[in-house]
Parts: sequence; C-alpha cells; structure tokens
Amino acid sequence: MAFTKKRKGEMSAQYEKWVSDSQAIFILTYERMNMKEIDAFRAKVRDTGSEMHLVKNTLFDRTLNRNGFPKSGLFEKTSLVGFAFSDAPALAKVFSEMTKGNDNYKIKGGYLGKALIDNKQVKVLADLPTLPVMRAMLLGVISAPATRLARTLAEPARSLAAVIKAKSETASTAA
Repeated sequence: MAFTKKRKGEMSAQYEKWVSDSQAIFILTYERMNMKEIDAFRAKVRDTGSEMHLVKNTLFDRTLNRNGFPKSGLFEKTSLVGFAFSDAPALAKVFSEMTKGNDNYKIKGGYLGKALIDNKQVKVLADLPTLPVMRAMLLGVISAPATRLARTLAEPARSLAAVIKAKSETASTAA
C-alpha cells in the first residue's frame, strides 16, 4: 500500500516522538499473528507503561538514523516495535514471555538508550527485576544500616533496664 508524502511525513513525526520519549526500544518479528493475539500483546505492553506499534521499516530506520542511533539491520520482514517510556526491563519481560515456546515470534534486538543491543541482551534485561522491585531492594539496603544503628544505640539502655528490673526482683524476693 503506497502512502502519500504527507502521510509519510506524519508517520515520521510520530516515530520521532516515540523515539525521543523512549528509554529503550525493542524490535520483534512475527509470522501468522492474528488481531486477537496482537490486542492481547498490546494490553500486556500497556500495563508496563509502554507502547507497541507496527512500523514501516524504511521510515522507522531513517528516523533512528536521523536521531543518532547506530545502523542495525534489524528492520527486515514485519516489525513490531516496543517503546519503553519508563520501565525497560518490564517491557523486555513482556517481549521475552511472548517469544517463549513460540516459533512465530522472534526478538530481533533493540536499543537501550542509543546503544544497540541484540536479542540475547534483551532477554538478559528481561531477567532483571522491575522498577518497583528494584526500588524496594534499594530501600532495604539503605534502611538496614539505619535499623542496626538504632538497635545498637538502644541496646545499652535496654541492658540497663534489664539489670535494674532483675535487681528490683531480687530485692523484692529477699524482703
């Protein structure tokens, strides 16, 4: 299907916006995917705060080149492109889950920032914890020394109180 020059310009502008707003971009190729599967896939992608779109390979490749992304050769056959606006590992996890045990879908690779990554690196990224889990882990690491310090500072007073209580109990049993 041929697009007018005006429509191609609009598509390129939209690609520019998605690329500039993204922390990571992942590319997936597929064969024999029906609309029901695509809609279910898009819903999972949306749950991560990301978007997924079917792109025109040549136009999207040109957009990446204009924005300083390295040449990749990823844009052959049909390309579904995921745009991670906030949580790249979460989107990588959705893409990785979609391809597990299914020969119809294959992760081609992508970009993390402006760095080109291959399909193995996308899968490694998918194994990372999601952003909320990472925040919880970091909070645990930060709060652990403070908790220990508070326990250490409170220990002498607790020990003194235990000694006084034991002394008062022995004094009351002796009387």
